Amino acid sequence: MNIASHIRSLRETLPPQVKVVAVSKFHPAEKIREAYDAGQRLFGESRVQELVAKQQLLPKDVEWHFIGSLQRNKVKQIAPFISLIHSVDSERLIQEVDRQAAACGRVIPCLLQLHIAQEETKSGFSPDECRRFLEEGSWKKCAHVQLAGMMGMATYTDNREQVRREFRLLRSLFEESRAHFFASDPAFRELSMGMSGDYPVAVEEGSTLIRVGTLIFGNR
Repeated sequence: MNIASHIRSLRETLPPQVKVVAVSKFHPAEKIREAYDAGQRLFGESRVQELVAKQQLLPKDVEWHFIGSLQRNKVKQIAPFISLIHSVDSERLIQEVDRQAAACGRVIPCLLQLHIAQEETKSGFSPDECRRFLEEGSWKKCAHVQLAGMMGMATYTDNREQVRREFRLLRSLFEESRAHFFASDPAFRELSMGMSGDYPVAVEEGSTLIRVGTLIFGNR
């Protein structure tokens, strides 16, 4: 199967409200163009230098999502064009995104990254840290950041029930936060969870954005 067939097969398994972010990191621009020609518009990258290079080579209606750990000193490079940052995991990062977005005259949508996995290597706010951050309210002063939802990664394990529990926790935190802090803000609606190995469970648990690379592009 080619990339277009992979995209078509994947979409056939998804409800219409779930959007696919094609994880294109480490794949060349030619492969991304194949996916683009098949109708894919959302692409996810995790390295700023690689993202900037590809953005210059590909059509301007591509929606670039940043899905990796983002260093504050790199925000300036992607602020002019990034469509969504999935991985905001600190107040200082939000403040830097706000500064750089203001300099570009933009409002940048961002997701709060939550640490839900039983793995220390994964980053993000703990549930309690996220509650405290939202309660404290400094984010409300960031006029050039739009908090648009939450993102999280489940533990890399074959235990489907553990994965389900972690996604369910994230969904619960998302719903709690939406009710308490964003009840009048329709932009807070995205729940980014699920990758090639666990996206069916994530979709069952309420994901609106799945981040899929291998199922579309094959192994790197």
